Amino acid sequence: MTGTSGRSRKSPDQVTIVDVARHAGVAVSTVSYVLSGKRAISEVTRTRVLASIRELGYHPNAGARALASRRANTIALVLPLRAGMQVPVVMQFAIAVVTTARRFDHDVLLVTSDEGPSGLRRIAGSAMVDGMLVMDVELDDSRVPLLRDLTRPSVLIGVPADPTGLTCVDLDFHRAGQVCVEHLARLGHHRVALLGAPAAVYDRGTGFAHRTRAGVAAAADRHGVTVVTQPFEEGPAAIRQELADLLDRHPDLSALVVQNEAAVGPVLACLPTLGRRVPQDMSVVAICPDQFAEQAAPRITSVPVPAEEIGRQAVALLMRKLHDEPVPEVTLLPPRLTIRDSTAAPTARTPR
Repeated sequence: MTGTSGRSRKSPDQVTIVDVARHAGVAVSTVSYVLSGKRAISEVTRTRVLASIRELGYHPNAGARALASRRANTIALVLPLRAGMQVPVVMQFAIAVVTTARRFDHDVLLVTSDEGPSGLRRIAGSAMVDGMLVMDVELDDSRVPLLRDLTRPSVLIGVPADPTGLTCVDLDFHRAGQVCVEHLARLGHHRVALLGAPAAVYDRGTGFAHRTRAGVAAAADRHGVTVVTQPFEEGPAAIRQELADLLDRHPDLSALVVQNEAAVGPVLACLPTLGRRVPQDMSVVAICPDQFAEQAAPRITSVPVPAEEIGRQAVALLMRKLHDEPVPEVTLLPPRLTIRDSTAAPTARTPR
């Protein structure tokens, strides 16, 4: 194909910034400023440059663009894979981060090694990323002091005990625990068990688990509900044994709050074999993603973990920080309870 000059027209991957400048009748530096936004350009000139870019099919080289703007157009998702983590749920967060970052023209570097502060320092000290998203946040997280001092911006998906000087986003797990107990109390339940995450999650002080447990205890105290709290390990055999032991010790339990996605299915499967029908003999409410609750049999009353929304907000907050815009220290998403088939008023049980 030839242009009006009779010369062969370049393919889009051959077009350079010089070609764009010549086509638009401006200096190369003007095209660069339009692309980077580093200097104000009149709207007339900007429109002309963008029209030339579209007509020629110019795609600025990512490496050159990064050098010009001193940006890598990549963010790090620091996601250490530790004992007790529910990988399917964690990957929902990761997918949300990746898809949202692409809308901001950023790629994502996934960092899964558990290196603590030294790993963050290594990542921040390189030119590979513009900022960091940090997951699996503990109440007394050893990474927090470093994150406060780094010049590279960061956002935590989770909230430490002291969020001063940080940017954090998460579900309000304290309130989520309260909502579950309030629902059961309204139905008339007086003895409830919280089936929590594996013990390793509590032992390392992971924020969401401790906040949920505190919320459950606060609502139980307010409504006169007796609560038993027990970590639940992974694996159907272990879950069955722990559930059987729990019911042996507390035969008067009439409701369960489950905050352990891996335990949801096994708990529902085991209860009938232990003489507890759901919801006639035992009500079950879970803090878990909606698909877990919808696919269970019976469908579970639940407070969903909004992984997609949290991931979107985390990326959006980081982009605002990259542009030096003010952001709140803590953003907590309010929990919402969806009532399904697994909860009902307690009934008198005949001893078995």
